[in-house]
Amino acid sequence: MEATHYEGRDVRTGRSISVGVTGETIADVRSENRAGPGPWIAPALLDIQLNGFGGYGFNEAETSPESVARVVRSQWRAGVGAFLPTVTTHSQDRMLHSLRAITAACRDPLTRRSILGIHVEGPHISRLDGPRGAHPLEHVRLPSWDEFLRMQEAAEGGILLVTLAPELEGAIPFIERLAEAGVVVAIGHTNASAHDLDTAIKAGARLSTHLGNGAHSLLPRHPNYIWEQLSRDRLDCSVIADGHHLPASVLKCILRCKGVERIILISDAVTPAGLPPGTYPAAGGAVEVAANGRISLAGTPYLAGAGAHLCQGVSNLVRMGVASRHDALRMASLHPARLLARDDRMGALEPGKLAHLVQFSWTEEGIRVHRTVLGGQVVFDDGAA
Repeated sequence: MEATHYEGRDVRTGRSISVGVTGETIADVRSENRAGPGPWIAPALLDIQLNGFGGYGFNEAETSPESVARVVRSQWRAGVGAFLPTVTTHSQDRMLHSLRAITAACRDPLTRRSILGIHVEGPHISRLDGPRGAHPLEHVRLPSWDEFLRMQEAAEGGILLVTLAPELEGAIPFIERLAEAGVVVAIGHTNASAHDLDTAIKAGARLSTHLGNGAHSLLPRHPNYIWEQLSRDRLDCSVIADGHHLPASVLKCILRCKGVERIILISDAVTPAGLPPGTYPAAGGAVEVAANGRISLAGTPYLAGAGAHLCQGVSNLVRMGVASRHDALRMASLHPARLLARDDRMGALEPGKLAHLVQFSWTEEGIRVHRTVLGGQVVFDDGAA
């Protein structure tokens, strides 16, 4: 089979490279001893926390295989080749409905290639205002292994990541069972003590979900659960860099505490992301989309998810001087792949790995995606690459 070649500038070196693709796999990567013009090229992005986009979401009463497919295609336009649809706190029936709709959407082979698995965020989280975030209080509940098994059955084994609060009654044995089952456990929407965190880590927790968000507006100087999670070397952490959730100074501190290798960039984009300013219905109550893209629970100061694609977070990290282009892209590709044990096949432009790649321009406004390739198949092309 003759190879197809995709050319661009390597974000690590700035030099021109040619990525040869045979079938669904990268066959070779050739570097030229020149800094060429034209688009950049990098691994396609991987978002482990995506709730929806463009008016379609995974947590709605109307969620269907068709609406799931629409979100998938919206991500291809932004250079996201793969992601975890995120199902959040609601009634058991609603969450099972969402899981079944996502699973049904994956009957389509191309959709299945983009959806690596499912992230369940909640319902086992703190009931407190602030840590609970935009999750509806009436549906917050204690961990139940029987409920998880029902969810995993609805997802046909597709739940790969669960976010919960480790201070809840029954949380530690629940974490142990999740870890034994091969599910990645994350700490989030929590009011955990240092002891709670240490016990959760020992039980198998590996990640802090959107650290610095889903938290009280005011915390004790020390100790508090943000400092404590930052200090735990066995916890990776995900962060939102949409320009609203965390200021540059906090992102810099998190990066310097954890180190580049332990940071995963997420979008946390929600259903009304990308829509015009206005008020929209949501699972936790109405949300407001501001002219600057900020999304909040209507009438409150609390954020209700993000309104930007993951590629915007990548460009924000660079624009704010928090990370280099190479590091920012790794946080949104290789690092999440490693968390999910997919880095043997994803997250880098190397022979033998899946041909998930993106060609793009880096403009003053941010990243402009020209082409997204998924398993050797072009799934988005703006005609300019």
